[in-house]
Amino acid sequence: MPFMSSELYDALLEAGASEEQSRKAAEAVAGYKARFSRLKTDMSPIEWSLGMGFSVVVSLLLVALNWLWAVR
Repeated sequence: MPFMSSELYDALLEAGASEEQSRKAAEAVAGYKARFSRLKTDMSPIEWSLGMGFSVVVSLLLVALNWLWAVR
């Protein structure tokens, strides 16, 4: 059986869902949680540097366009 959130499983059962539906929903939520936590930790310093560099370039481009618009 795959990992699942026992708290969610118990809550769904108490709310009136069937055991099968509760199990599937709890497993799906646990899968999403694992995938997002892995995504969060997979960011490398190179990706952060590229993102910051891109942000700086876009900011400078916007400032230059704003200046050109004001000169006109």
